[in-house]
Amino acid sequence: MRLTSFTDYSLRVLIFLAAEPGRRATIAEISTAFGVSENHLTKVVHFLGREGWLATVRGKGGGVELALPPEAIVVGAVVRAAEGGAVPAECFGADRDALACSIVRVCRLRGVLAEAVQAFEAVLERYTLADLVQHQRATLRRVLMIAPGAGAGPARAGAGGTR
Repeated sequence: MRLTSFTDYSLRVLIFLAAEPGRRATIAEISTAFGVSENHLTKVVHFLGREGWLATVRGKGGGVELALPPEAIVVGAVVRAAEGGAVPAECFGADRDALACSIVRVCRLRGVLAEAVQAFEAVLERYTLADLVQHQRATLRRVLMIAPGAGAGPARAGAGGTR
């Protein structure tokens, strides 16, 4: 199964922020670290905030930060929310009967692909954001050029901000 760039960017934003939990970052900073368009990341950050994984703070010293501890953010939940329902083949669509495939009514491939998607999702459910950064925080900070304690503003426990 191939993830969309939207899902990829969603996971990257979360990993960036988990590399230094409690730290607030700007979209520009994350964009620079990954070489990704700020416009794309703005949409991603809005989505992650709407889902409750990020808290955003506007104005001077504003930015984005994790709204939950990394241990509470399940990779599978992020992928499912970003991807929507898995559609590994055309026959998984809502209108199966309208397909041009002549074997759609008797094909066993659909069941095999459904089983593969379930296995893929089951693996993602076993991991949290904390698992992705565990024992790697210092390396991630260095690779992503995150200065410890630096950021858009002071990180506050439970900073409300807008979501």
